[in-house]
Amino acid sequence: FEPCRDVSYGGVLCALPALAANGLFRHLRSTFPTLTGYYTTLHVILLLAYMALCRIRVVEQLQYESPGELGRLMGLDRVPEVRCLRKKVTLLSQGQDGKAGEIWNGLLSKDWMEQEPVLAGALYVDGHVRLYHGKTTKLPRRYVSRQRLCLRGTTDYWVNDALGQPFFSIERTIDHGILEAIENDVVPRLLNDVPGQPTKEELEDDPYRSRFLIIFDREGYSPSFFRRMWQKHRIACVTYHKFPKEDWPESEFSEVTATMPNGEVVSMKLAERGSLVGTEDPVWMREVRKLTPSGHQTSLISMAYGQEGLQDAVALFSRWCQENFFRYMMEHYAIDALSEYRTEEIPGTKRPVVNPAWRELDRQARSARGKLTHRQARFAALTLNTEADEAKTAKWEKQKSKLREEIEQFEHEVDSLKKQMKSLPKHLEWDDLPEDAKFERLAPSRKRLTDTVKLVAYRAETALSNLLRDTLRRADDSRSLVRDIFRSDADLIPHPDTDVLEVRIHTLANPRSNRAIQHLLDHLNAAECTYPGTEFRLSYSLGEPKNGVTQNSAKDQEP
Repeated sequence: FEPCRDVSYGGVLCALPALAANGLFRHLRSTFPTLTGYYTTLHVILLLAYMALCRIRVVEQLQYESPGELGRLMGLDRVPEVRCLRKKVTLLSQGQDGKAGEIWNGLLSKDWMEQEPVLAGALYVDGHVRLYHGKTTKLPRRYVSRQRLCLRGTTDYWVNDALGQPFFSIERTIDHGILEAIENDVVPRLLNDVPGQPTKEELEDDPYRSRFLIIFDREGYSPSFFRRMWQKHRIACVTYHKFPKEDWPESEFSEVTATMPNGEVVSMKLAERGSLVGTEDPVWMREVRKLTPSGHQTSLISMAYGQEGLQDAVALFSRWCQENFFRYMMEHYAIDALSEYRTEEIPGTKRPVVNPAWRELDRQARSARGKLTHRQARFAALTLNTEADEAKTAKWEKQKSKLREEIEQFEHEVDSLKKQMKSLPKHLEWDDLPEDAKFERLAPSRKRLTDTVKLVAYRAETALSNLLRDTLRRADDSRSLVRDIFRSDADLIPHPDTDVLEVRIHTLANPRSNRAIQHLLDHLNAAECTYPGTEFRLSYSLGEPKNGVTQNSAKDQEP
């Protein structure tokens, strides 16, 4: 490090203590291969984290940034160019048979759960469709709720805590819904990773105690799945009641005050009952309803017998933190962006896929039903005025006759398509799929590595944001202020005699923000973090350079 002033993105050095606390530099030697050359594994991982926090969304955007300025942040003369960085990331991601990023994420997620065992006791699971607009392979279509369309892509099932902080995600190129993903991929991993699970003897002594709680939306409504999770693993599930019965009397609801996981105190009207849920094989569950000011009753069901209905309501109504996480990661961290254009074969899949012939018949049947419904509505709306003359009556009869013929034609077409669909299997095994209908998956190795770095960056940003919330009148402004800090310039002043690297953050536009930043810097200084790979202890300050201190500008020194 050399003394320099006005270093671009210098404020991102404030995230180093949070990045280290969230495990960015953990398990690197045991997971990734050793890189040869000027840039080490530490340099590449740290640069990817800086890029994520500074909103340099993809590797290709690095060509529009000053390599010398970013190099100053890492004690280098410059950061690697785009081609070199892509090569380094590829070498790292190919470690351990291309699973280095996945293994690293698994180790970090287990560490995060052990650090917050209370938050790991209630886990939120939801799917997010990552769209693919390329033409290299024809991925299967799936419904994208945010666009209300069926588009090509892959589904990632994310596991978050009650604050929206991510633990891990599971990619499903061939997807059969959230329940199948939870049962086959999510639950086996959680049984190994979630800390503080009760022993077999403790579960036998208390028949109402569960291992942990899983919360998801209406897509996962299935009483038989709830029963299976409880009987097989003693896992409690919470979701919305998809088919609630008649409204309960308003006299049963009482005003309660609850503290949400983020500290917000809310009041709501709740009522609780025991209900038999399901038709064929009903399951006895707890049903909790919330009465809104408009009179609507929101119903939820739960098999968490060992806790109160208020806790179920708080857990389920905090589920929007995961939706906010998806939106924030798409907008600020480009989590849907492609990391590479390579595709590869789906390894040893045993999941059936939709029969292309059946899908085509289903498309035709949906189209015919839509046309039929449209003509039936026109037929019902076509009325005749009793005072109409003979010409208008003849025209009306002609229109009625034409619509009746079209309705009969489409009814016959729909019935014929239904018979053809019944004669074909809806799903086929992968080996039975026609060759022209087979597809490949997007290469996951680089994506898993960059996504893990982005998860650590997001958790670090969240930690810094939580430190600022106490000093701001509007707590929601904390994240925008953290982003301003990352993008701000800073002066770097190394002190080799005392092994201190002073980072002087430039002041912002108003005193209110400066007071909040000073509060954050006090916490960072108390942490006494050491810059990774060096012996320099980081010291943070706010303000202009002191008189008599002369430094050379990094921008002037850059070749």
